Amino acid sequence: MPQTPPFPTMYGSNGYNKNLYKAKEEDYEGLYYHDNNLVSGSLEALIEHLVPTVSYYPDARVRKIAPKILQLLTEWTETFPYDFRDERMMKSLKELTHRLSTGDELYRKAVQQMTQTLIRKLTTLSQYEEALAKINSSVTDRLTVLKTKPQSIQRDILTICSDPFTLAQQLTHIELERLSYIGPEEFIQALVQKDPLDNDKRCFSDHKKASNLEAYVEWFNRLSYLVATEICMPVKKKHRARVIEFFIDVARECFNIGNFNSLMAIITGMNMSPVSRLKKTWSKVKTAKFDILEHQMDPSSNFYNYRTALRGATQRSITAHSSREKIVIPFFSLLIKDIYFLNEGCASRLPNGQVNFEKFWELAKQVMEFMTWKKVECPFDRDRKILQYLLTAPVFSEDALYLASYESEGPENNMEKDRWKSLRCVCDLILQGC
Repeated sequence: MPQTPPFPTMYGSNGYNKNLYKAKEEDYEGLYYHDNNLVSGSLEALIEHLVPTVSYYPDARVRKIAPKILQLLTEWTETFPYDFRDERMMKSLKELTHRLSTGDELYRKAVQQMTQTLIRKLTTLSQYEEALAKINSSVTDRLTVLKTKPQSIQRDILTICSDPFTLAQQLTHIELERLSYIGPEEFIQALVQKDPLDNDKRCFSDHKKASNLEAYVEWFNRLSYLVATEICMPVKKKHRARVIEFFIDVARECFNIGNFNSLMAIITGMNMSPVSRLKKTWSKVKTAKFDILEHQMDPSSNFYNYRTALRGATQRSITAHSSREKIVIPFFSLLIKDIYFLNEGCASRLPNGQVNFEKFWELAKQVMEFMTWKKVECPFDRDRKILQYLLTAPVFSEDALYLASYESEGPENNMEKDRWKSLRCVCDLILQGC
């Protein structure tokens, strides 16, 4: 495949390099190259270039074309298995593979193996989604919207797991499992928009929902609220301080593992207003380690420090000899943001109406790097008790967090006092209704 030049050199401020018009036309009419790199062309020309035809294979017998078609289908079903959840796609696949395997035992076995692998992947996905739905249903049923502060805590994170490294390992289990179910096509579906230059209105009229991608973003939010809930729940200041220090240690272990998504979720939870306003509690906490972690994830200069750490983890992963060293879990929201701005910042078509292949090469590079990261097998032992707690323990809503925070350390100004009174009234009404 053609190699893509460094991205910053390709585009000017308007996302298009005018020098590309000097591209030389090669063998395939409608495709244009620059320094042996494919830079533009029409969709029709690209299809003609990639799809086997009679002109590609002078001997038009199926036996000659079948290996190429079978290779294409195998790579398609392995890379984009979720495409075949659509009944029409699966029907077309069955019809085509039936034609390929008729009369040839070798092709029949290859088709059978490909189909069985695809069905296993789709079955596993369905089972995962059913399990996720049960977890979410359980959380919703137990969700604490507004409740009075308990006088004693029956169960909290420290009673479930007191070792920061173990908790970081279990968080990594959840992260890698949820990442593994995100297909590359979900990025496309999340970003796709109708091209005003494309007259084919059917093109994006029936696209799939990026459900696994959305579930992963929801996991980040849940972890942030779980951290805030665990800090705000304890009645005693000493206990709250212990929980904060525990999560600081967990976040540091996540950083060492290469689990940047859990790291950022923990930091986000600790920086929520109901938590950050607990000044008396924070005065009992040794914050030096937390300051270092915040510096690593500082958003200034476009997350320069984080991006530097991510490059280091990526390099470690490339040269790793163990699964432990291969783990790279990016701060997912920032990854989505980067892909979004790359997609929006560069035109999908050149001024002459042809497809801007360079843009899509760069998008593909980012997605494929993510695809490499998500394939890593988690090397840590699973602890079902801890995983169950992380996934299903009740969490406070934002209002409930504020109420718990005010009851831990009283309001400091009139605005906080008014909000506290309002929340108490709502809480009393809910309790009366029960």
